[in-house]
Amino acid sequence: MTSFDDDDTLPLQPPVRLPGEATLAAAVRAAPLAEELKPEGDDAEVLAVWAEHCRERLAGDEGLLLELIRLFLSREPLQGEASGTLTGLGLVRQAEPYTLSWLGLWVARRIIAETTGQDIPVMGSLAEADAAALLHGLRSYPEAERAEELAGWLAHRDERTAAAEIASVLASVSPLSRAVGVELLTSALGDEGRAALSRLLEEPKLGAVIAARTGREERQPAPDEIAWVLVDMAAALLEFGGETGEVIESIAMGMGSEEQAGTIAILAFGDHPWTGRVLRVFIDHHPDDRVAAAARKALRRLHGLADLRG
Repeated sequence: MTSFDDDDTLPLQPPVRLPGEATLAAAVRAAPLAEELKPEGDDAEVLAVWAEHCRERLAGDEGLLLELIRLFLSREPLQGEASGTLTGLGLVRQAEPYTLSWLGLWVARRIIAETTGQDIPVMGSLAEADAAALLHGLRSYPEAERAEELAGWLAHRDERTAAAEIASVLASVSPLSRAVGVELLTSALGDEGRAALSRLLEEPKLGAVIAARTGREERQPAPDEIAWVLVDMAAALLEFGGETGEVIESIAMGMGSEEQAGTIAILAFGDHPWTGRVLRVFIDHHPDDRVAAAARKALRRLHGLADLRG
């Protein structure tokens, strides 16, 4: 199966809506396959056999694979005529303009997960998730879908319990998940959410990030927290799949090259787990050689300090 290069990281994708396993399996059984390929067994077995058959067909034809992925990523109907193979596999709806069927969405989602490691969420699938999994899943949700998914999760919890659960994982989740959690506590969980955030303000590092994201000017970062906050804000953009220029500007903030180089130098003294990845953006994409050189030096220092910390 074709995989994506590191330089072509797929931006986070919005959720898909899919029917249940029984409906998908019924669609496989109804697909116009050749007789010997008709899968047998229960719904899970039917889907597993059919998915493996799709993998084999698509792995041998990169054009077909790219057509399927293009349809999935665009989420838009396409004019023209769909490939006979995609139609025969039941992956596209045959009327023009053509679009992916439920089966097409389901198998494309699986293939993207296998080739890029990105698990694209399915609407409604997070209702039983813990708070960390909820924030991870919601990273790519547009506003309306986020509200819908959150409502399903809140159906099992009151606001106080929900706010406490989300607040308890903010320090341990990824930068973008943390940003989502802060946003939910600020705007979606009422007074309970805002109170939970206020209780975290004095926490080292986490409190400084919360203050920066919510404009709490009374909570200024300590000198040893500045690097952590800068990296966390930039890393959230990087995690989402933002343009490298956005990541750079989130730290540069309009400063000249000399000031940027000085700011970059302090990043090495933080212990944020994304520091190396953020520095790599400056090394590989900053247009000013002085700033890129400062980032290379900071990365060497970061590695040296990591060795000292053991």
